[in-house]
Amino acid sequence: MVNMRPFTAFEQENLKFLVNHNVKFTQVEITPTGLGKGILDSTAPMRAYFIEEGVHNYEEQLQGQEHKVMRDAVILTETSQHLTQASFYRPTTKKGDPRMWIYKLGSFTEGNDIHVLFYFERKLYSINITHINIAACYNSPIITPIKEVLMEINHRGNSVSEELLGKFRSVSGQWFESEVLADTGIGRSIESFLGISMNSDKTPDYKGIELKSHREKRSSKKNVLFTQTPDWDISVLKSGREIVAKYGYLTDDGKKTYQNTAQCDPPNSQGLFLNVNQLKELLELQAQKSRVEDVAAWRLMKLHQRLTTKHHETFWIEVENAIHDNKEYFCYKQIEHTRNPNVGQFDVLLEQNLITVDLLLCRPSGHGDTYSFKIKKKGMPLLFPESIIYNI
Repeated sequence: MVNMRPFTAFEQENLKFLVNHNVKFTQVEITPTGLGKGILDSTAPMRAYFIEEGVHNYEEQLQGQEHKVMRDAVILTETSQHLTQASFYRPTTKKGDPRMWIYKLGSFTEGNDIHVLFYFERKLYSINITHINIAACYNSPIITPIKEVLMEINHRGNSVSEELLGKFRSVSGQWFESEVLADTGIGRSIESFLGISMNSDKTPDYKGIELKSHREKRSSKKNVLFTQTPDWDISVLKSGREIVAKYGYLTDDGKKTYQNTAQCDPPNSQGLFLNVNQLKELLELQAQKSRVEDVAAWRLMKLHQRLTTKHHETFWIEVENAIHDNKEYFCYKQIEHTRNPNVGQFDVLLEQNLITVDLLLCRPSGHGDTYSFKIKKKGMPLLFPESIIYNI
């Protein structure tokens, strides 16, 4: 699949506006070939979005026109809307590569235009961000279809974030005792404060908003994005224990463990490193010994899906903490509010070592194996291009 061309400054402004108005979307470039044939490739970020929003799942679809799936769609222009349908299918040729098309789209686009797609009220909407000034439509005194649908989406999104922010500001300046003296203590205390159960780490915490907390004077300069186990069905080694058996090291009590960070370059002290394989759409964990050895792998599409599901909207909560009598106390200092990560940057940030993976396997503490994807602080504005800082 061909990579999307870079966004123009005009298109970037449109995307920033949508992000700041709570619109969760994917984007597609209408290539001249695709426009001529009425066929668009469904890229990995598009497929992840379609699955997450309940639009379509290509993995469950058989090949051939007879298995084509149709969805209601709407093409929005500056002043009008055009009801139509979108098709999703896998051809019998080319290994069934996922395809989609929006009927009538050819009348509202030119070759190499970029459109955003978003799903709302069981309809797939399309806006041409190459030519349409979305901010001007939204701020126009004239009520247009673009203005109506975006205002409703924005209103629904803001109501939850305002409610959550109000809860933190209601306890401004107060100190709380952490539930346990551990790295997870503050996060658990915040969940108790908000009345939510311990998170399974698969869905956002509070009515669709993910909560991430960190201490103001922490030694780590990284934020945890999510944890994700490798896809063992496509991995050479089939478990964390197998990784430890082959590449682990002995602790002081003679037990084997593996606790280290893997990045794309250079290999870590055990010789493990990451490789972004775009051709196979995989993130590979490999070992540099006498030769390069495959260890495990993640499907990039699944990682993109985890990112967009987990961090559609996030409160990154910074606290001030203090230890007294072997107990930890904290108060809320600042919240960074992010929306809609730029999935297209995820692979690039991996290649630039701004996103890394902590492998914590067979730990003496007895905790289960975790594969923690972390982002360095200087990578945050690249993955989350627009954020708002609230002082508590």
